[in-house]
This record gives sequence, structure tokens and C-alpha cells, in this order.
Amino acid sequence: METTRIVYFITHADVEIDAAVPVPDWRLSARGRARHEAFNRRGFVAGIGAVYASNEEKARNGGDILAGHLDLPVGIVEALHENDRSATGYLKSQEFEETANAFFANPELSIRGWERAVDAQARIVQAVAGILDSDRGEGDIAIIAHGGVGALLLCHLLAVPISRTHDQPGGGGGNYFAFDARSHRLLHGWKRIDEEAPVAAS
Repeated sequence: METTRIVYFITHADVEIDAAVPVPDWRLSARGRARHEAFNRRGFVAGIGAVYASNEEKARNGGDILAGHLDLPVGIVEALHENDRSATGYLKSQEFEETANAFFANPELSIRGWERAVDAQARIVQAVAGILDSDRGEGDIAIIAHGGVGALLLCHLLAVPISRTHDQPGGGGGNYFAFDARSHRLLHGWKRIDEEAPVAAS
């Protein structure tokens, strides 16, 4: 009987926000690192046999924390990056939320030059499929990436239209969902990587 492998899609936790630094180069904050370290203490983490991460700094930081705990390498997959928002760069909170709302509400349009949601979804779905097709290891699989593309992947797994209602909860990122690697059946929706931690202000 084929062993069931679980895929954990994990979003990076809190970052050091710096408007002078390109968003892909932001790093995890001390709180973000602590939250990823808390995730390592979950019992099921010992069953993870492969770790992959987006090439963005904050996701690589999260991948390094998990992989270091498990004594595993991190497979960097460029296509796991967040939806391309380079046309606007850093946006302050309210402006970002308004633009993100429009991104999800109009998936076939480029909002302010951002990558279209349908294109970002196709990219993340293909990237995850590539990981599952090529990974011949044992144990579960962890993928550390980003909230926006995670929401798009979740919509795909649920076979529902793109909608921000499936975005991760607020509070600085650091959430995960799980699905069966073979059937792609969702096992559970978003959970915090540190469920006992207080929710930060959005």
C-alpha cells in the first residue's frame, strides 16, 4: 500500500518592514523567527522529509529554520514567489489592502501593474505540481512561501473561484494548511504556525 504523504503549505511569519528595501529582500523579524521555531515543536513536524521554499528572503529564512531543525536541505523553487507587485513596490497598509482586494476581486485584470491573479495561480499550481512530481523521497513535504499565492493555491484545491475569502488570517502571516500529496484533497484549512501565540494587530 502506498504511504500517504501530506503537504504542508506554510506562509512566512512576521517580517522586518523597510520601505527602502525591495519587498522580496525583507527578512523575518525576531517575532517571525520565534514563531517558525515554535512550529518546529509540533509533533507532526518530525514526519517531514523534504523542505522547499520560495527564493524570497523571508521564505528562505523560514525554510532554513525548519530544515535546520530536521537536518534537511532546502530546495529553492523560484516559481513559489509571491504575486509580482514590483510595479508599485511597497505600499502602506491601507493602500496595500485596497489593492490586494482589487487583485482578488478582478483575477483576470492587472491591478496597478501587478501580476494577474489568474497568472499567479497558474504559476503556483504548476510549481507545486512540479515539486510533487519530482520529489521521490519519503515523509511529508513542507513548502514555505507566501500568503497571496497560498490563497490562490487553496482556491485551486477547493475548486472554487479566486476569492480573498480564502486568504490567510491576519496577524503577520505565519499560517499553514495541509493536503494529500497524491489526491490533492484538502486535509485542513488555515491554522497558525503557533496557535498559542497572541494575534498581532493587522
